[in-house]
Amino acid sequence: MPEHTPPTAEERVEALVASMTVQEKLAQLSSYWPRPEEREGPQEGDGGVAPMEHAFQQGHVGYEEASEHGLGHLTRVFGSAPVSVREGRARLAALQKRLTGGTRPGIAAIAHEECLTGVTAYGATVYPTPLAWAAAFDPGLVHRMAAAIARDMRALGVHQGLAPLMDVARDPRWGRVEETMGEDPYLVGTIGTAYVRGLEENGIVATLKHFAGYSASRAGRNHAPVPVGPREFADVILPPFETAVREGGARSVMNSYSDIDGLPAAADEELLTGVLRDRWGFTGTVVSDYWSIPFLDITHRVTADRAASGALALRAGIDVELPEGDAYPRLAEAVANGELPERLVDRALRRVLRQKAGLGLLEADAPPVPEADGDDTDLDSAANRALAREVAEASVVLLENRDALPLAPSDGGRIAVVGPCAAEPRTFLGCYSFPNHVLSRYTDRGTGVRVDPLADAVRAEFPGAEVEQAHGVPVRDEDRSGIPEAVEAAARADVCVVAVGDLAGLFGTGTSGEGCDAADLALPGIQGELVEAVLGTGTPVVLVCVSGRPYALGAYADRCAALVQAFLPGEEGAAAIAGVLSGRVTPGGRLPIGIPRHPGGQPAPYLVPPLGRASEGISNIDPSPLYPFGHGLSYTSFAYTGLELSSEEIPADGGLEASVTVRNTGGRDGDEVVQLYLSDETAQVTRPERELVGYLRVAVPAGASRRVRFRLHADRTSFTGRDGRRIVEPGAFTLSAGGSSEDLPLRARFTVTGGVRPLDGARVLTTPAEADPPR
Repeated sequence: MPEHTPPTAEERVEALVASMTVQEKLAQLSSYWPRPEEREGPQEGDGGVAPMEHAFQQGHVGYEEASEHGLGHLTRVFGSAPVSVREGRARLAALQKRLTGGTRPGIAAIAHEECLTGVTAYGATVYPTPLAWAAAFDPGLVHRMAAAIARDMRALGVHQGLAPLMDVARDPRWGRVEETMGEDPYLVGTIGTAYVRGLEENGIVATLKHFAGYSASRAGRNHAPVPVGPREFADVILPPFETAVREGGARSVMNSYSDIDGLPAAADEELLTGVLRDRWGFTGTVVSDYWSIPFLDITHRVTADRAASGALALRAGIDVELPEGDAYPRLAEAVANGELPERLVDRALRRVLRQKAGLGLLEADAPPVPEADGDDTDLDSAANRALAREVAEASVVLLENRDALPLAPSDGGRIAVVGPCAAEPRTFLGCYSFPNHVLSRYTDRGTGVRVDPLADAVRAEFPGAEVEQAHGVPVRDEDRSGIPEAVEAAARADVCVVAVGDLAGLFGTGTSGEGCDAADLALPGIQGELVEAVLGTGTPVVLVCVSGRPYALGAYADRCAALVQAFLPGEEGAAAIAGVLSGRVTPGGRLPIGIPRHPGGQPAPYLVPPLGRASEGISNIDPSPLYPFGHGLSYTSFAYTGLELSSEEIPADGGLEASVTVRNTGGRDGDEVVQLYLSDETAQVTRPERELVGYLRVAVPAGASRRVRFRLHADRTSFTGRDGRRIVEPGAFTLSAGGSSEDLPLRARFTVTGGVRPLDGARVLTTPAEADPPR
């Protein structure tokens, strides 16, 4: 007898497609959100966990009805209410058992969770926000963090993470700037791709958000129209996504809520199919942002009803409707009467089933939930916390230092620690952290993990000092009653640490986060009054800004002894900041987004053509930041010498090596972020004054030097030309090296020769860099 050969994954997928009814097919393109039993309706002060969540609760049906024909996804079983690992696993196992044993297809669902600052689950480690990842300028560190997050997700039985954001920050007023990796597309692309690899290499499907244009909304308002032109869209907005698809291997993409020049992303076939699949070769699934398909008829009003919204989104290329099936289950009639070709349903179905096959969910004997009855997994292990601290320490940026830091040794002295971010530990956490995203509605549960306030961390860091703490003012409310106490504490101290900034939340409940946009870039509430009052005492002030966006610090920069920026540094953020204050940590973070000078005028991103920068004699407004992209000080000093190019001429498909030496000229070991910028001297369209094309964070011992080498391909000079095609154009270019986008002491020129070279397919997206050993 010939030996039986088991069917391949593709054969199983085709057999399922052939055997399913239309309703069963549509069910695989749909999802279900098991709402917490204790939250049957809106709670007082509840901003919800997704836009217009409560508007959809009336139509929410029970699980038995919703799963009658199967399901594609299960939404946030762990991330909607505080449940233990044991409880969450048991619930997920029961939901999966219904699908595998109680429906005709018998296929388990993909369980997805948010994972932007760690898996969004009760008691899970809260890592720094993505803006802090970017401030570390260390893809390897971000990769290790993502791998740890993925391992925790797998232990829960979760298959897909809704992260990272590959949006490039365009307006600091936008509430979700904290979720981005800054204002530079190359930095966003490389840091985000490192995160994607950390998830994907450990078995979790990474989901790129929000494809595309979401962060470029008019006036920085959430969901507002996006007025960018096609060249800015192609050269600034899209490259990070392309990098994460081509080099990161991301298996899922989530659409943007926004409309770009009048066309909602959820209905844009050229974007979701033409660019993403046909041009970039993406083979994974496109999932809708929560309720973005119903928004086509509710808010965009490009369709007349829910079924029409579903048909439009499916044609465009959205494969799965999240967080629950509202539009797609209604499409059976459109298929039956020929209005919607069944091949479009089958196209999306194959993508979903292939992904399930890759996750082992089509195997009859594969348990969809590991150890459903086992002991609780420690989601906030000592190893996790150590990694969270490492990322936090690497991300703190020293903006200004007038010989005030590090503070004197801990054998005496008086330190005042004042301000709202010194007392409230949740100010260190991002909007998508479980404590702020979910536990803010369960006030009796605390933060779920240990999050020390800054005042306690300073006491621990300076055991011999007398540390006095005063709240001062709230983050947002106009309560001045605590200012006198803060002033008195500052007046008694040798130095006063003033901690100001954000408390992240959702849809207006915070000062940073989704739906928490800002009218201007002044410190929230009356925190500016607190800073002024403390400065008036004459005591040296170290201003620590703990925030999800850059705030205007120009009014204080010249009067503070030091300025420190921490972008929502997570559960170990207080210890990281205290370590920088004491000198235990030598700061090495650099700004992924500029710090504005004035609160009213929006600073231009550094990535602008010449007329976007300061233009004396043309405009009286100077848009330049107080501290530019890439800026950051250390407790040591660095000098750059010897920028050399391996060639002064390269063909349009060639490359060169650029090398530079960085020397630690101070008395401490320290990290420097060596940055390489490109300027196109003449082009057929306006080009940025300079753009980041390479960087490397290197540890340099005191007195030593390191030679850093960048391998730059001609593709990295490419841009979108007059005809809308990406090209490498011959001509002269300048490379600049240094410590920030405005501190570039070294320059070298090279020329690209030959004719114009179109780039229609794959291209070189990154600039590999390495450093020789210290000498």
